[in-house]
Amino acid sequence: PSLVSSGRMAPKTKTVPETVAKKQKAQAKKTGHLLKAKVAQKKKTKALRALAFRRAEKYLAEYQRIENREIKLRRVAKEQGNIYVPAEPKLAFVVRIRGINGVSPRVRKILQLLRLRQIHNGVFVKLNKATIMMLRLVEPYIAYGYPNLKSVRELIYKRGFGKVRGSRIGLSDNAIINKSLGSKGISCMEDLIHEIYTVGPNFKLANNFLWPFKLNSPRGGLKAKVKHFIEGGDAGNSEQY
Repeated sequence: PSLVSSGRMAPKTKTVPETVAKKQKAQAKKTGHLLKAKVAQKKKTKALRALAFRRAEKYLAEYQRIENREIKLRRVAKEQGNIYVPAEPKLAFVVRIRGINGVSPRVRKILQLLRLRQIHNGVFVKLNKATIMMLRLVEPYIAYGYPNLKSVRELIYKRGFGKVRGSRIGLSDNAIINKSLGSKGISCMEDLIHEIYTVGPNFKLANNFLWPFKLNSPRGGLKAKVKHFIEGGDAGNSEQY
């Protein structure tokens, strides 16, 4: 009788092609890097949120201190029979109220320098001798006043957009501000508001980062935009009346 071998055959090992193995190794390495980057970004966001909270508390105390000082000076002046004269405003908010019809080249150039290229555009302007002269030259085409802290905060929070690589980006995250202005110590919304309201040393950078505000026309329309404010119209300085 023929003898039949009782031994079993060894199972075949599945070989992976070299190109596939390299691809799998690269993919695993990439996944590891992505996970590390995600963890690092999460830590950075958490640290930025904590920093923003501390800065907000600090600025709130500073604003309160300034307000209390103004109240104290008014009371002292009243007790001594004097009149308290507040400091000259350093910040103005300017809105364009007229279009391009009949605009002289000089006025058009000033409006471009102020970044007021469209009707109902608004910008913050640092007040000095040069800018005050520019505002006077274009008064028939603009309306402006001196914003308080509440107005600055609401404008930036509700209507604020940043300029990132030439694009208009909504300020939905502090990371957008930190990426563009973090090197100047402006990392969050409260930093940006503080820099604009107090006209700080980096005001120009912060203001240029903000895209010109696109505002709606006033409810009920303008009264008379060809007349100055003191004549019952809308143009010019709305604070001096």
